[in-house]
Amino acid sequence: MSFNEASNEAIAASQIDATIDAALPELLEIYRDLHANPELSFQEVRTAATLAARMRALGFAVTEQVGQTGVVAVLENGPGAVVMIRADMDALPLEEKTGLPYASRVRATTRDGIESPVMHACGHDTHMTAWTGAAQALIGLRARWSGTLVMILQPAEEIGLGAKAMLDDGLFTRFPKPSHVLAFHDSAELASGTIGYTPGWILANVDSVDLTVRGQGGHGAYPHKTIDPIVIAARIVTSLQTLVSRECDPQEAAVVTVGSFVAGAKHNVIPDEAKLLITVRSYSDETRGRLLGGIERIARGEAMAAGVPEDRMPIMAVEQDYTPATYNTPQFSDHVAGVLRAHFGADRVRQVPSVMGGEDFGQYHRADSSIESMIFWVGGVDPDKVAAAQRGEISLPSLHSPLWTPDPHAVIGTAAKALTVAALDIFGKS
Repeated sequence: MSFNEASNEAIAASQIDATIDAALPELLEIYRDLHANPELSFQEVRTAATLAARMRALGFAVTEQVGQTGVVAVLENGPGAVVMIRADMDALPLEEKTGLPYASRVRATTRDGIESPVMHACGHDTHMTAWTGAAQALIGLRARWSGTLVMILQPAEEIGLGAKAMLDDGLFTRFPKPSHVLAFHDSAELASGTIGYTPGWILANVDSVDLTVRGQGGHGAYPHKTIDPIVIAARIVTSLQTLVSRECDPQEAAVVTVGSFVAGAKHNVIPDEAKLLITVRSYSDETRGRLLGGIERIARGEAMAAGVPEDRMPIMAVEQDYTPATYNTPQFSDHVAGVLRAHFGADRVRQVPSVMGGEDFGQYHRADSSIESMIFWVGGVDPDKVAAAQRGEISLPSLHSPLWTPDPHAVIGTAAKALTVAALDIFGKS
């Protein structure tokens, strides 16, 4: 790198920091408004309209109602890469208990018809605000880059349907198809302002399985005249544990968790059915297929061993709209991590293990494997609290907790800068 190139990069870096630092007071006002007015999946009408208007004012060509409530904002700025930056919009049916002066008091009705309080307990409000900050910064620096910037607000991440809905509605055909996609997620484990990244698999396939175990009910005093579905289901629960412990490579990540076991309604009545609700987590499609096939095989096997006739075999239903695993393309992720280290310092950017949580951001790379993809973490926890938790002195609230409140200044400022730095590097390299 020549002296002039290094000097130009230093100037650009200082401009990014200065631009976003100057915008932070206004960005925090946006954050507090979004936090106080959360909306459930596919109900993000106010949120989408508010931020769409802001993007139009910045000069983007904006299309609303993509994938029901999604927003696509496009800025063409000459030849070059097409960089898509995504933020998710939806909140959770949860009562907030943070005590913040701008805490949510919103109530809404879920897709299942349940009225519930609503809260941004996963930090999507920080995602949208940092997304806005990055858009503003890139507009201000547009003389320094060439290419096409596609900013999207995605609905319904919490139910795993939003990315697919936008893709099905022509995200990659009606609008410029990205060469690179970027996103971040706030972290309830990392110290404020710390960036965590994972090349390769970062988040898991998430499958929901409903298993109905059928038997022959009767009086609890005469069990020999029944085929007890509770006993069969109990055997299934214990046998399912061998799918991970005996059928998967010990170095291969897999989870099979029975989250609900419901059967019967009275002490002395053996019911006809028992119902299991199971969550299944994996990374590769091969492991996913092995786990799902194994559940069906074990359920049938235990039913056959108990003498259940063929026409009463267990019924297994796998939710069709599952959340696929999220894959960070390794070389691209390592490169971006290096760019972020150069900007923030090596002590603030580190590689972290993959997790078994789900995130439908993976749909974009899955739709076209030629797309370079990366989602990274930005820490939102006071460093002193992280240290205390590591010493075992306190417990930290997790994402989806009614007590979770990230450090908005650190998360929004860091993430907005990181997204801007990464985008500028991609445009520059192209």
